[in-house]
Amino acid sequence: MSLVAISQALSANALAVERSYSGRRWLLKEPDAESVRALTRNADLSPILATLLASRGVAPKSVQATLWPTLKATMPEPFLLKDMERAVARARRAVEQGEEIAILGDYDVDGSCSAALLHDFFGAIGMKTRIYIPDRMTEGYGPSARALLTLKEEGARLVITVDCGAAATQALDVAREAGLDVIVLDHHRAEHTLAAFAQVNPNQPDDHAGLGHLCAAGVAFLFAVALNRALRPWYGPRGIAEPDLRAELDLVALATICDVVPLVRANRAFVRAGLAQLEKGARPGLVALCEIARVKAPYTAYHCGFVLGPRINAGGRVGRCSLGVDLLTARDPVPARAHAERLDLHNRERQAIEKEMLDEAGALAAQQYNRPFLFAAKEGWHPGVVGIIAGRLKERFGKPAFVAGFEGGMGRGSARSIPGADIGAAVRAAMDAGVIESGGGHAMAAGFSLAAVQRDGFEAFLAAEFGRGLPPVALNLDIDALISPAGANEALVREVALAGPFGAGNPEPLFALADVRVAFADVIGKDHVRLRLEGAGGRLDAIAFRSAAEPLGEALLNSRGRAIHAAGRLRAEEWNGHIRVQLHLEDAASAGT
Repeated sequence: MSLVAISQALSANALAVERSYSGRRWLLKEPDAESVRALTRNADLSPILATLLASRGVAPKSVQATLWPTLKATMPEPFLLKDMERAVARARRAVEQGEEIAILGDYDVDGSCSAALLHDFFGAIGMKTRIYIPDRMTEGYGPSARALLTLKEEGARLVITVDCGAAATQALDVAREAGLDVIVLDHHRAEHTLAAFAQVNPNQPDDHAGLGHLCAAGVAFLFAVALNRALRPWYGPRGIAEPDLRAELDLVALATICDVVPLVRANRAFVRAGLAQLEKGARPGLVALCEIARVKAPYTAYHCGFVLGPRINAGGRVGRCSLGVDLLTARDPVPARAHAERLDLHNRERQAIEKEMLDEAGALAAQQYNRPFLFAAKEGWHPGVVGIIAGRLKERFGKPAFVAGFEGGMGRGSARSIPGADIGAAVRAAMDAGVIESGGGHAMAAGFSLAAVQRDGFEAFLAAEFGRGLPPVALNLDIDALISPAGANEALVREVALAGPFGAGNPEPLFALADVRVAFADVIGKDHVRLRLEGAGGRLDAIAFRSAAEPLGEALLNSRGRAIHAAGRLRAEEWNGHIRVQLHLEDAASAGT
């Protein structure tokens, strides 16, 4: 049964879900019928794909660029970025004169990938670089004055910061006074002019390149492209082969997905090309990590965001902060395997810490039903996990969430947001007002630090900010289309995948199944609920992750033999040599029968 036939049989009001098991209202997207017909007729698309693209505002003339994005068509001109020419000139001089270059990066996936990318590039042209990843527990986020002075004492003449530096006003002042040149490659919103030699950042004042959607690795890639172009006359006389920068796109793709930047324009091409590069198995660290995580090609954005990314991040959360970049720069399979095993171990440690913290934070958040944001903090919470907890609370309650862990009178926190609520701006405003010690980030994710005595003031400040025009929080679930169990097959999954890669700015389609009977439901693993759904002449396996102790999981287990409406995302997975389609269930509601 086609998607159109199902949609005609089940009208937009058929489900009428006003309050699901997780407390949300379901809204079925209804793209303009003429747009669907135009895409079907003029772009030669199936009704399914045409419906999905129309709901995302894709016109027939944009289909080619949307479904088959290429670097040739979408690659930005690097020198459009403010300060790129100055940054490239300084780096070129450092290369030509053999100066010591240090790379200072953030400890998350984006920072690690950016640092590894530049390390690869400079290594390919015969330049050794020193990578410095600050310890988040003892040094905090970004370049500190002590770190920059240490690198200068070690002999560095030029420091390039990646995925950090946009807010390091004081540290950069110290570096300049000490005679150390610093190039900042960042993408976090910058509010002030920096004392850096150059700042390449599409989100800084007076940058008009229109590339604010890039992550730091995307900025670093454009820097490497520009520097490579400038160094071509220098390569030949020295017999240096020009590096193939396409080999670095696996890092750009991984960072783009994990940093949750919009998958639009060049980012779509970066991810498509990067996933293809990942399948070549050219990076020993990622090969080892895929083996340990038991994932195989073809790789998807899901593998990067939910399998590889959390493991790379685990070093910075509960282990050694430089472990991620050590994995990505390893060239020998033996140490690469050791790094991957250590990261996998740290990830399991992180999961145990996360479960305990989430139980406590969830209880605190549940008491805040009457305000548009969540704030949860406690003495002893691990600062390396607060970002994950903030993300989980945001997903569960549909509100921006701020989570902090305190120790010795000081707290470190993270925030995660929903579309329309710029928490990065709120955190920066709080820092500028002296309400917190430090902070920064972007619209969807931010970090902050504060003293225990500042906690009440910060909450009051946030309440005022949210009261000044941030949109009201609505617990809605947007459904892309209605399907049946019989129609949820491998062919549909392949067709839907053409609209990918999926992520921020291009969410993976969410499908709803109406009036399906729960033929089986049970708990597997620690807290996942596995189901079998039957209806409309077919059956479909489903799983609701981490839901057993939640209202959703409890309702599903109590729905055995009953009819429900189910909503989730389709996955085609190999099992014992066969492909099976499964619904990753996100929500459900009583069918009222």
